[in-house]
Amino acid sequence: MPARDDAPPPEIVDSHCHLDVPDFAGEVGAVIARAAAAGVTRILTIATRLQDVPRVAAIARDHPGVFYAAGTHPMNAAAGPPAAAEELARLARDPLMVAIGESGLDYHYTPESRDAQQASLRNHIAAARATGLPLVIHARDADADMARILSEEHAAGPFAAVMHCYSSGPALAETALGLGFYLSMSGIAAFPKSEALRAILAAAPPERLLVETDAPYLAPPPHRGRRNEPAHVVHTARVGAALLGLDYGEFAALTSRNFDRLFARAARPRA
Repeated sequence: MPARDDAPPPEIVDSHCHLDVPDFAGEVGAVIARAAAAGVTRILTIATRLQDVPRVAAIARDHPGVFYAAGTHPMNAAAGPPAAAEELARLARDPLMVAIGESGLDYHYTPESRDAQQASLRNHIAAARATGLPLVIHARDADADMARILSEEHAAGPFAAVMHCYSSGPALAETALGLGFYLSMSGIAAFPKSEALRAILAAAPPERLLVETDAPYLAPPPHRGRRNEPAHVVHTARVGAALLGLDYGEFAALTSRNFDRLFARAARPRA
């Protein structure tokens, strides 16, 4: 039966954004409302510095359907004392905190701090292992070290993870998928020149794919070059659906189930 014109949009999840940044100052409620109107029923917002956790946690408390992750972004890894696994585990007692991170390696913008980034990443992995929460991983221009560290640490004790905003090469994707991790599509996957990335994502097991905005960054067409927001996840999801030969509703349901599986604390109860 065809969908009615007045039927609500399919439910979908934005698995990674940053609602606490100045770009959304004074607008968080309106941004979340626009997302809900587009069918985005759950949002994972990320604290990139531990000092920002109270602000991010407050957004989650104030808005049903919003959850958060906490960690130290690799570009901030050398800015202060490293985030200790014990501190991350303490923060994770909050049931609205559903993941550790984002952590990872960024040799594109901050190659000079690679040692601090690697140490921070291992601390975050230890916290993910201790709490049972998944790790949110940022990787840019560091594929070899990332694959090595993830493989070493996973051999020492398993943990769950998502490669957020995946834009690396096929080798790191193969390593991550081999460890049982997920790959998340951002607006980059919808850029016209991202054919190689789309091929990597199309070859991944569908049950390991997520979709995100990384808002306010990386807006997909037709919003490219402007501020991104969670409502725009639908545009990237339409590209993902085409890659897998699904209609939009099927892809939205698929990635929502995948989100539930990985981020169990944020899972929608099943009827």
